[in-house]
Amino acid sequence: MIRGRSRRGLVPGIVILAACLAAGVASSAPPQEKGNAVKPHAANAQEKQFAVPTPPFTPGIFPCSECHKEMKPNPRRRELKDEHTNIVLNHAEGQRWCLDCHDVSNRDKLRLVSGEKIGFDESFRLCGQCHGDKYRDWKVGVHGKRTGMWNGEKQYLLCVHCHNPHDPRFKPIQPMPAPARPEDTK
Repeated sequence: MIRGRSRRGLVPGIVILAACLAAGVASSAPPQEKGNAVKPHAANAQEKQFAVPTPPFTPGIFPCSECHKEMKPNPRRRELKDEHTNIVLNHAEGQRWCLDCHDVSNRDKLRLVSGEKIGFDESFRLCGQCHGDKYRDWKVGVHGKRTGMWNGEKQYLLCVHCHNPHDPRFKPIQPMPAPARPEDTK
């Protein structure tokens, strides 16, 4: 007996309480995010979906399969001499190669470490494999740019909207002079 109740009477009460709490959590789930040119993504059923705009592709370069469809894939690490010579890999150079991120057989996809192929609009998942702390912060709106309402629809910019994926470090910028004070402009 627990304070005048048997343990048998307590178990159904706990089950009912748990069911009510679960129903309340399910009904308070946020609505699916929508928008023009914005597509929600989820890595799996349990991961939250993120509405992201289209990646900022270099004009004339996507879809990659336009040029690569007739080419035999060459997975060997090498200096690129015919195409993509303007790309300088300054992102874990010596440890990374193009095909660590780009899929060898489907150039319109990125490849996760697990071998799963994903679209460029889910590149945050690829970046998050190495940059887990930034990915965690991005998902909650601490890192990167997120627009929308605090309790409603949101749009998350992809990592590549701010960082060049081949050379992600921000370049130093020249500081601007301090703004003029109103009393100094008279």
